[in-house]
Amino acid sequence: MSKLSLLAEFAFFLREHKKLWLLPIFVVLCLLGALLVAVEGSALSPFIYTVF
Repeated sequence: MSKLSLLAEFAFFLREHKKLWLLPIFVVLCLLGALLVAVEGSALSPFIYTVF
C-alpha cells in the first residue's frame, strides 16, 4: 500500500463519516512529529524539548 493511497483512504474516511474536525488535530500532530525529528540531533534540541 503506497503512502498516497493511505492518505486518500484517510481523506475518504473523514468525508464519509463526517469527521472533518479530526483533520486539524492530525495535521498538528504530524507537524510536531516532523519538528521533533528535524531537531533531534541539533543544538536546538534542549530548547525544543523544554516546550513539551
